Amino acid sequence: MDVQGRQLSETVWTKLDRKAGAVVELTIRQLRHKISTWVVLSLGAVLMIMLLAFYIDAVRDGFEPVDNDGDSVDEDRDGYPLGQERKYGTSDWDGEQFPGSGTYIYEGEIDWNDENREISGNRTWEGMAYLESTWIDFDYKGGQWDYIIDWDDVTVCPDTRGVVFDDWMPDYSTACQLENGTYVTNGKFTAEGNLSVPMNYFLSWGYITGIFEVPKDPKEMYIDEDDIDWDGSGGSQGIDDDGDCLRIDWFTQNDVNGDLMWWQEPHNPDSNGNGIPCDVIWVIDPETGEVISINADSSVDEDPVDENYVGEAGHRTFVIATGKIAFVLLLGLFLPLFLSLGLVRDETERGTLHYLLSKPIHRGEFILYRVLGYLVVVSIFVLFLSLFMALITSVIGPGDSLVRIGDFPVWLGIAFTTILVLAAYGSLFNTIGLLLPKYGVYLCIVIGVWEFAMGFTTLISPSSTVASLSVSHWGLQLIDSIVLASWPDTIQFSQMSYAFSLDTGLEWIWSPPVHTLDTNNPYMGIITSVVVLLSTSAAMIGIGSAVFSKREIM
Repeated sequence: MDVQGRQLSETVWTKLDRKAGAVVELTIRQLRHKISTWVVLSLGAVLMIMLLAFYIDAVRDGFEPVDNDGDSVDEDRDGYPLGQERKYGTSDWDGEQFPGSGTYIYEGEIDWNDENREISGNRTWEGMAYLESTWIDFDYKGGQWDYIIDWDDVTVCPDTRGVVFDDWMPDYSTACQLENGTYVTNGKFTAEGNLSVPMNYFLSWGYITGIFEVPKDPKEMYIDEDDIDWDGSGGSQGIDDDGDCLRIDWFTQNDVNGDLMWWQEPHNPDSNGNGIPCDVIWVIDPETGEVISINADSSVDEDPVDENYVGEAGHRTFVIATGKIAFVLLLGLFLPLFLSLGLVRDETERGTLHYLLSKPIHRGEFILYRVLGYLVVVSIFVLFLSLFMALITSVIGPGDSLVRIGDFPVWLGIAFTTILVLAAYGSLFNTIGLLLPKYGVYLCIVIGVWEFAMGFTTLISPSSTVASLSVSHWGLQLIDSIVLASWPDTIQFSQMSYAFSLDTGLEWIWSPPVHTLDTNNPYMGIITSVVVLLSTSAAMIGIGSAVFSKREIM
């Protein structure tokens, strides 16, 4: 090759490529031979494998029916579910009240200082007394809060504790029997006989009227009993399948002032205010055809068949949560903390920086190429992890197809976001290592805690102004935008989870992106977040270069 050809071949770009390649290759080789690199990368891989194990276990176990509206519980343990008690206006916190239990009518009492301490009759009693019974209603039982004596548990009164009612007395809602056959009572019971109330103790009595038999509903009747009724169009939808919104022929109980009893919550069959009782308003974006809002009247479609919705929404929740917390917040912070903090600082401490800079290379270029070398290592790792997660979750995830192809853009977007976050944190931590060689690690830890806190603040309040001052905020916002661009119906699943109390977690882990410049376009959110993250990386590299260019190399 002649002189002119040699000059043409050795342009500025070829020299730049050689310098960049040399420094990047050196950085990769150094990181590859550091034990800390393999430890951190191994921990990241183990974390992902553990998350996959939990996910696989959840998928294998299937989806158990969930009582989304909570009306299958039986708090007072009287055998009647809350949903059935609501129909009859009885309390689920009082075992004496249940469908058909009647009404207690108070008749009288013996107070602690009354002179007459004896009474006979067939009544419902409450208090402390000696009972010489001719009949006891052993079927009169209640719940755990009602202090009704369980006669199946009555034992002989102990004779080692002294005189009853002087030295001791039975625990509340219990009774015991003396040697002469007399019962010592402390609680509620229904019986006929003679009762004697010790001085300084209390007994009241009355009777129950209006009793009728109501068979107990199995609690399974109140699980998945009001499915989502939607024909795919907007407007007024929904059917009150279980009748707990219309409440036709339901009983109510009122106090002396005519108000509902404390356990009966006020009910508005038109809580969404559209003038149609017991319906659901579905709002659909006319341009995209996606559901953007769901406003349901109280107790309409509130307990859907979870298997029809939780599978897909739960799968997306796992993918998004893994991307946000495991990739962006954990890997995004810990990898640069261990791998980028000493990119230039360590060379200074080892005394090798002088030799590296003896070649014709600008100090600013050196920092840039060191960061690029670090990014090559972590990017390959993150890309491999994301593809591995995508392959596994797309195969075992819900759906009829063999592989969920739609998952791959989301996972690749998570990898892209994580790489941008790693670039921003790597540039920041490397600059801190230059500014504070000895104590920079402590400042990086403080920043890491701040970023972690701002990440969770973003999850709770995506529009938080304070959180927008952090790198983690923009990383999480970028994932939200990518998810919406890849899965446009995520808004629908999120709205359904919130409106119908579906236990998926999607409404907590994902929100529509806020930085779309008022366009509500996810691609604008992607552009905005990418620009901010790249600008942060460039600014940190620029600051580091400015500091490094003025520093004397020993």
